[in-house]
Amino acid sequence: MARFDQLENMYDLGLKPVMLRSLIRQYLPAENHPLNLNNSCFELPSLVSIVQTHCLLSELDSQSIDPKLINTWKSAVDDWLGCLLSLLSSDLSDKCWVGICLLGVTCQECSNQRFLSSYSIWLNKLLSYIQPPADSQLVKIASCTSLADLLTRLARFPEVKKDGNLLAGKLVQPVLKLLNEDNVEAVWEGAANLLYALIAFFPASIHHYYDKVQLMVAGTGRSFFGGWGVKVLEKEDIGVMAYFLGFLNVEAAIASKILSGKYSTKTLKKLGYCLVLLPKAKGDKDSWSLMMQKFLISINDHLNEAFQGVEEEAKSDEARRLLVPPGKDLPLPLGGASFKGTSSGRLPTATISTLMFCCCKMLTSSYPVQVTVPVRSMLALVERLLRVDGSLPHTMLPFMTSVQQELICSELPVLHAYSLELLIAIIKGMRRQLLPHSAYIVRVVTRYFKRCSLPELRIKLYSIIRMLLVSMGVGIAIYLAPDVIENVSNDLNSLGGEDIETSPANTGPATGALPQLSNRKRKHGAKTGSLEEKQDAPSPKVGESNTHQMTPITVKMAALDTLEVLLTVGAASKSESWRSSIDSLLMKTAINSCKRGWGNLESNIFLPHESASVWADFQFSSLRALLASFLAPARTRPPYLSQGLELFRR
Repeated sequence: MARFDQLENMYDLGLKPVMLRSLIRQYLPAENHPLNLNNSCFELPSLVSIVQTHCLLSELDSQSIDPKLINTWKSAVDDWLGCLLSLLSSDLSDKCWVGICLLGVTCQECSNQRFLSSYSIWLNKLLSYIQPPADSQLVKIASCTSLADLLTRLARFPEVKKDGNLLAGKLVQPVLKLLNEDNVEAVWEGAANLLYALIAFFPASIHHYYDKVQLMVAGTGRSFFGGWGVKVLEKEDIGVMAYFLGFLNVEAAIASKILSGKYSTKTLKKLGYCLVLLPKAKGDKDSWSLMMQKFLISINDHLNEAFQGVEEEAKSDEARRLLVPPGKDLPLPLGGASFKGTSSGRLPTATISTLMFCCCKMLTSSYPVQVTVPVRSMLALVERLLRVDGSLPHTMLPFMTSVQQELICSELPVLHAYSLELLIAIIKGMRRQLLPHSAYIVRVVTRYFKRCSLPELRIKLYSIIRMLLVSMGVGIAIYLAPDVIENVSNDLNSLGGEDIETSPANTGPATGALPQLSNRKRKHGAKTGSLEEKQDAPSPKVGESNTHQMTPITVKMAALDTLEVLLTVGAASKSESWRSSIDSLLMKTAINSCKRGWGNLESNIFLPHESASVWADFQFSSLRALLASFLAPARTRPPYLSQGLELFRR
């Protein structure tokens, strides 16, 4: 107890070496003692938390610190690293796994001086565990994670960038072998994390790998891509093909996993993110454009397979012409292998969604040079996806079964969701540069709004409309307003009977008549009608199809937020036709949302199907939209101002 009497408190630097040695004795097994892996899985998080919370490996070196304490702390960290290296040298995979995990933590937490003097040794030590004869999957995964941590820390030191590129280059081939040869998805996920660190922080290591391929190409002087013919390369073509071949070695390893579509969404997205980063390895606009074109062509090819029987062939041909304009050469397919279709009876939904995720990331991620975005091609792809609703063209009726149609319909919501995500990414990436395409986008969005009834998709649509209004202003508000008003009214009016009783008609001026839901039923076309007929013929309104069910509060909130933006952006221009009905609707919605009291934990008993926090958010959205209606420009005084002010005073 004598040594603790000298400590001031838990912030005393003298506590750190003492605590570190205690952790070594308590958690790290001695060389001759076995390790209980089950206990280690529970103890390791606690050990790591203590090390990170108290910065036990930071080794602060300052003139204000007692030199004796500095030496004591340095000796404790030396002992820590000695124990880790001893674990790494063990023949037992469980001990080795613990040592690798803690070495990754050490790479993050140790002092700069310690890291710069040891990173090369640590990298070579970890490298041996992702190469043969290493066979433990657990060790491979931990090694990939720790190497990624090491590279992330190493990238912070520009003075060792050259040496870092050389060391990182040693990892490229082992990582590609893990992706190509290992058959465990968790290993692929770890390899994807490491590959991401390589491409993001040390792109020159990929260039170094290309150089080896250039020598191979220069020696053979021939193309070996199947499906494009074999020809002798001219001398000036060899440099271009060398880059292409080196690129494809990395690209093919990743693309083969994505195109198989057999793995979890998390793993596929990580691999997709690595593909997105590949153009940064060269950093020119052609690399970005080529990768984007490959993504779009691959998506289109998979859609041709997925939509057989529910889409007219002319639609796929039109999309293909936009992706590859006349007179342009068809690029090599993604990964270098031609599309052969899927062998299973399932739709390639996972592959399509991952490739669309890649397109979204390419549009929203930074790039060192300005690039030309194929907006028209991407919008055509979005429209193609959203047009397909599972109905069958007349010409395909004899060739489709009910099972095939059910399969397609079951997957369409996922494809539509990713299609809307792509449209969101296009708007985020292009902003006002989309003005030449604004009419096309408005047509796609408004047509889909009339048919979309799934809550998640309607929320995305409202988000798209808000982004369009903010980015393009009052000009587009004029064209979007009628459809927005119609859909918002349908969503906000689909309340329970108790909620409809309270309306401004009973508490305010008679001029604020509330819009009523139309119960008239339209004539439905045959389910087997063509897609063109489905698009152009009158279809049931979303509000009519949902007459007997409540719209989820999350959809109502999205509708209110969209109405708020519309009032802010477009109320000053040609709003007379819809302003009075919207003011009435917002007043009614605000009163209905607040008449049960303010949303909190105590009032949750009144809303068994929604959480109290969601109900409070809905109240806030309704009041915020009501405030926007009061503040928006108008020719007359807001008709419900007195009732609204009373509501805000509560």
